[in-house]
Amino acid sequence: MVKVILKQDLDNLGEQGEVVDVKAGYARNYLIPHGLAYEASQANLRVIEEERKRGEERAKRDYLEARRRASQLEGMSLTFHARAGEEGKLFGSVTNADVADRANEGGELDFELDRRQVILEEPIKQLGAFMVPVRLHADVVAEIEVRVEREEA
Repeated sequence: MVKVILKQDLDNLGEQGEVVDVKAGYARNYLIPHGLAYEASQANLRVIEEERKRGEERAKRDYLEARRRASQLEGMSLTFHARAGEEGKLFGSVTNADVADRANEGGELDFELDRRQVILEEPIKQLGAFMVPVRLHADVVAEIEVRVEREEA
């Protein structure tokens, strides 16, 4: 048996970065030549451990940055004026791109809000007030109030 470090997830063997025991022939003839694993030497183990630590630090930093950005978005209210019919149905719609553009216009944010972060199941096609979620990180979601009012002719 030989210890190898997996370069990627492999079914029935393990996940990326994991140290596994395999038969010497399997490692020598298949895993290492196909670039799926490399030998688990002390130097390689140290490299893997440092990569794991850097990844954890990066994830923590990304999470804290997303929380900071969410605090800027909390309480934000955007107002759109649109033409609408008698029942309050819009002639057009307010999309996630419209929401992102309007949020970026104000100059209140010190970052660029991307339209893909604004989560709208479908565009807003009705007058009223809506709470629109904004996903800044896998674990951080903020809400922006979006008001759609009738445009005065």
